[in-house]
Formats: sequence, C-alpha cells, structure tokens
Amino acid sequence: MKDYRRRDVALAVGLSGVAGYVDAIGFLKLGGFFVSFMSGNSTRLGVGIATGQWTMARTALALIGLFVVGVVLGALVARKAGEDRRSVILALVAALLAIAAALISAGFNTAGVAAMVLAMGAENAVFQRDGDVGLGLTYMTGALVKAGQRIATALTGGDRWAWGPYTLLWAGLSLGGALGAAAYLWFGVLALWAAAALIAILAAAKAWRESLRG
Repeated sequence: MKDYRRRDVALAVGLSGVAGYVDAIGFLKLGGFFVSFMSGNSTRLGVGIATGQWTMARTALALIGLFVVGVVLGALVARKAGEDRRSVILALVAALLAIAAALISAGFNTAGVAAMVLAMGAENAVFQRDGDVGLGLTYMTGALVKAGQRIATALTGGDRWAWGPYTLLWAGLSLGGALGAAAYLWFGVLALWAAAALIAILAAAKAWRESLRG
C-alpha cells in the first residue's frame, strides 16, 4: 500500500468494515450465504453440485453472478465519472444499500438481497486504477497473504510495518461483521440503513474534498 496515503488507507479500512457489516446481515438473512464473500459462495456452489443440493447451487451461482454484475457496474461508473472521483462510486453504493433496505422492509426480499450484492460488487471500484482494483475491500484472503509476506519481509530486515495496513483491512472487515451481526439481531433489516447512511456521509465528504481539489 505504499502508493496510498494514510487517508486512503483509513477509507479502505472503513469500507472493509462496511462490507463485513453488510455481509454479516446478508449471511444471517440468507441462512449461510454471503453477499460480499464470493469465495464462500463458490465453495457452496461446488458442494451443492457434488451433493445434488441444487437449491444451494442455484442460490450460490445467482449471488456470484450478481456480484460480478455489481463489479462491472462499479467499474463502468468509475470510468465514466473518472477514477479519481471516488464520491460517485460511494454514492452509488449508498443508493444501492438504501434500495436494498427499502425493498426488504417492503417484503421484496429477493430484489433487496440482489441490491445488497450489487452494492458490494460496486464497492470494489472505489480504489479502481486504470481499470483494475487497487485495493480489494470485500475479500480478505489476498490481504492476509500480503500481510504474511510483509511480516516475512520485516523478519528478514525489510520494512518493519508494511504488514500493518493489510492487517487493518482484515480487522476492519472482521469488526464490521461482528457489528453487522449484532445490529441484525437487534434491529433486523433496519440495520442496513446504518450502512447506507454511513456510505452516504462518506460520499458527501469525498465530494466536498474533490470540489476543493477542483
């Protein structure tokens, strides 16, 4: 993460926290499927196919497909708006989460969950660079691998703290997951509004900074 400023790292950790929060809500709502962690859904897809549990397989495949659509949507919006205008992607994610909360509250569970998954896919475009994901915000395997590699570098005389930001990304997602689960147990789907509101505030703050930058 050498190319990112501390402010960017803080934003990334916060967004990972939101991803964990939303993923925990989705996990509890769907009974063991994920809205941001597609490795888990891919495993469930394989298990479903192997064991003939076709409902499991169809659900996992649908979630994976929606996530990819969300990634495509986020990438296209980032390219259209300019990859340095992160406020636009944040606004998109906030809108999708608000739509998800509204739809599920109104009883349209399938459409609401679809909006959640689209939001999580689109969130990965916040740090898009030249059409590629600069920082993965909704999955932590890569971050943990990089943290381990940086620890090895530190142990052999390299940068002592390069592992820190990657560990913070993981910690942010894990803490967000705990908060999301607790919020869902207390408030049900209403907990999604908190995530939408937080992302909307971040979008407004980013838009203000971008306007000052010109």
